[in-house]
Amino acid sequence: MRRSLLVVALSLVCVIPPICAQEVRPPSAAVAGSEVSIATTGSEKATFYLIGPGTSVKRDVQMGQEVKLQPQEMHHSGWYVAIVCADSCTSATFYVSPAKAASLTFLVHPSRAPVAQGDVISGVALPFDEFENLITQPAKIGFHMSAGEKTLMSQSAETHSGVAWFRTNSGKAAGAVQVFATLEDVSARRVVQQVASDPCSLHIKGQRTPKGIVVETEPVRDCTGNPVPDGTIVTFTAKDGKDTSTVDAPIKQGIARAQITAEGPVVVSAASGVVMGNELRLGAQ
Repeated sequence: MRRSLLVVALSLVCVIPPICAQEVRPPSAAVAGSEVSIATTGSEKATFYLIGPGTSVKRDVQMGQEVKLQPQEMHHSGWYVAIVCADSCTSATFYVSPAKAASLTFLVHPSRAPVAQGDVISGVALPFDEFENLITQPAKIGFHMSAGEKTLMSQSAETHSGVAWFRTNSGKAAGAVQVFATLEDVSARRVVQQVASDPCSLHIKGQRTPKGIVVETEPVRDCTGNPVPDGTIVTFTAKDGKDTSTVDAPIKQGIARAQITAEGPVVVSAASGVVMGNELRLGAQ
């Protein structure tokens, strides 16, 4: 529909200069939400039309006087067509730029990230003015990530077609980190929860009981010393001669524990993901 209106508007341009006494002279620069003045020439009464993104205006005007467009009529950025019609019609186009940045749409992925991983956290920011126009002119957006008072990342990126983005490593400590995007006096904040990575090593110990063997891990941590989350599965494997049995046990309060039925000499090992633990050898009951 908008395209059809623009085609109709441009088709009204006067193509016989001697007959076209009136002219339309839009501003060379206009900003969304500001008053716009359009100069005209001639002396007759005419009808003025304005067609633009989300806007259409019709009013009677006196040629030779400026046509004032109020701020509330100019909220949308983009290309506009101004037309005046008396004995004939003439038109001109002009561009309305977005106003100053008033907000940032800021997306960060993922919401939970394992620690000490390269390029695992990314974000994208888009600046908008107070009328929700995307600001497409190049602008420099600063990105900052911190944990408490410790800065984990600080960099800036210029927008391209209204979009700026970053990618960075996660920190070494589990916990919440703050991620900020800033453009002049406008900022937006997101939170990423850093969680422990896979276990770095497993150490097990065990003893015989009247019911078999009780085996457990020492506190399980990742390679940077963060406790592995409860619920992470540790698989215990017991080899008793030709027989092999396995038990999956979740970590609770940092430790995984399992009971294995075995009477003769047994070799017990543990694994979580791709991480193997030490072997534990226990004699017969």
